[in-house]
Amino acid sequence: MSEDMLPILKTTSDKINDKVIVCGDPGRVDKISKYIDDVDEIAYNREYKLINGIYNNQKISVVSHGVGAAGAAVCFEEIIKGGAKEIIRVGTAGSLDLSIKDGDMVIAEAAIREDGLTEQLIKKEYPAVADMSLTGNLIISANEITDNQVRSGIILTVGAFYPELEPLPNNYYSQAGAIAVEMEVSVLFLIASLHGVAAGGIFAIDGIAIDFDANSYNPHREKVDEAIENSIKIALEAITL
Repeated sequence: MSEDMLPILKTTSDKINDKVIVCGDPGRVDKISKYIDDVDEIAYNREYKLINGIYNNQKISVVSHGVGAAGAAVCFEEIIKGGAKEIIRVGTAGSLDLSIKDGDMVIAEAAIREDGLTEQLIKKEYPAVADMSLTGNLIISANEITDNQVRSGIILTVGAFYPELEPLPNNYYSQAGAIAVEMEVSVLFLIASLHGVAAGGIFAIDGIAIDFDANSYNPHREKVDEAIENSIKIALEAITL
């Protein structure tokens, strides 16, 4: 295996561009591909689908990372090893603020590390914080692209989706002012910070996650789809400003 081989993504470092959009679902990579030119599928292994292309005359990579912290961490480590300098996560999230509804979007300024993984990388006192410049670009792009509500603030990242005997911490952090919950962005912010890489995140709201009932979760609705499309456009503009 060559020295610059990325073993889980199954590609080489020279195939990773400086600017990278990441998302959980490989199917969302296909959605993003419709907005970029000269699309080239580079690799597809497990949940990791990687394409390259051009947007606003700049080279970008788009890669999926699957669901949850452990698999996402592998992706983030390898794209940074490959040379990524700016990374934006485009995802979905549950609202922790009743004024934030389906079809709205949230931009993460920082993330609460309840992901179940990052405490194995560095002590939990180390914060998971977004890059200020990239976050500013997301806010600027959001104001230009959509009339839908876009809020920025602290996001909760959790390790579990379906609760068992222990409750999820959604309600607790909602009371503390967290505006949404998802499963990977704290990992991105922390790993990016440790490597001196800029990272940001934008999320389409797909339901209320206060008193969360996973059995009634249904993200497959027109409002949510529209917000996902808008968040893709916002992320692409933000990373190429």
